[in-house]
Amino acid sequence: MRPFSTRRLLVATSSLAAAVVLAVAGCSTDASSDSSSSQVHSVEHARGSTEVPDDPQRVVVLEPVELDTAVALGVTPVGAAVASNVKGVPEYLGVDGVTPVGTVPEPDLEAIAALTPDLILGTESRHSKLYDQLSAIAPTVFMKTQADPWQENVLLIGEAMNRKDKAQELVDGFNDRCASIRDKFDVEGKTANLIRPRDETTLSVYGPTSFAGSALTCVGLTLPDQEWKDGLQADISPENILRAKADYVFVTTSDVDDRSTIPAAITANSKDFPSVTLVDTSYWVSGVGPKGGSLVLDDIEHFLDTQQ
Repeated sequence: MRPFSTRRLLVATSSLAAAVVLAVAGCSTDASSDSSSSQVHSVEHARGSTEVPDDPQRVVVLEPVELDTAVALGVTPVGAAVASNVKGVPEYLGVDGVTPVGTVPEPDLEAIAALTPDLILGTESRHSKLYDQLSAIAPTVFMKTQADPWQENVLLIGEAMNRKDKAQELVDGFNDRCASIRDKFDVEGKTANLIRPRDETTLSVYGPTSFAGSALTCVGLTLPDQEWKDGLQADISPENILRAKADYVFVTTSDVDDRSTIPAAITANSKDFPSVTLVDTSYWVSGVGPKGGSLVLDDIEHFLDTQQ
């Protein structure tokens, strides 16, 4: 009997590995074809043009704005990469059955493939190196970056899911409500900041391009000038907390009833921070999208009511 050489063993092993990858991708494609409409439409996105199903049934999302928007559009994703600062899918969405597929910075490709999606939504700035692998699993659409104005990303997600008109309605509804709050309350000249405690050495102040910052400006409040990074945020140390002074300061926390979660640097300078309100991190920071936006506006309106 001819001996089985090491070279032949390596070739066989490599072939088996390739077959496994192809089998996973094939299963995903077959399941996707069965679970959604045979009709497709073309979507222009950060990586070019992709043909996606008109009626996707098994969507996997890799960004908070994609998760929030999908739910707002009436589709519960089968899988979602979760933000590293929250546990699982945010409760405010009110959905069950969404399987975590790693974190937003590090999606789990095997977990994604196992869900046999028919549409994957991700982001070029975070997931660029994974695009080819994701596209081998299912049609994949990428936003350019999570730093883009969130409303533009909502419209792209709506287009990818063939619900662009509904997405436009959601964006218009948010802006109309901002205008209503702006008309209801006299906030002209009033400043506001959202502060997120990162750790003992760093606090983030959110800028005009950020989700929460844009909500504050949308209702007519003014963000004090900072050296914003991409318009999104400015990181400061507790020693420089006075740089975050404003008429109204909102501080993110996991427990809005626990005043001890207000950073010590703020409480130690209470005269410079006459108005400090705790707000829920899960939708002020991690809940980017129409549903999270509605809750942020609820909080702002309730707060302004208390100032009258």
